[in-house]
Amino acid sequence: MNPPMTYSKTGIQLTERFEGCRLESYPDTGGVWTIGYGHTHGVHEGMTCTLEQAEAWLKEDIQAATDAVNRLVTVPLNQPEFDALVDFVFNLGGGAFARSTMLKDINAGNFAAAALQFPLWDRDAGRVLAGLLHRRLAEEAEFNEERTA
Repeated sequence: MNPPMTYSKTGIQLTERFEGCRLESYPDTGGVWTIGYGHTHGVHEGMTCTLEQAEAWLKEDIQAATDAVNRLVTVPLNQPEFDALVDFVFNLGGGAFARSTMLKDINAGNFAAAALQFPLWDRDAGRVLAGLLHRRLAEEAEFNEERTA
């Protein structure tokens, strides 16, 4: 078993860049009520939060994504790979990652095939979204960073 990894400052910046911060709840592109930095748990219409609460939720949500990647990936990762996967899981959830071809490829040691899976996750509610594709391409670039350097 691999020692648990920690999400880096570079990874956190990736998540913050794509999530943005909104202090009033809003329905995301899939209709899920969201607030802060992409927080969805217990969120409802008309909800507000402070920046401090948004940052606390971000920390909790990042920890959940970090724990999922540490639990599900059975092979060693470098820091950029880990960061890309934590951002991916933060956005899509651990369940989607657990069932993904990407995870199967990673755990089989086929990192090149796994990297090619990122852009396939560019839809929300069945619609291709340019913002999601942009995020997936950024995650793919981060995932490939040390192997292409």
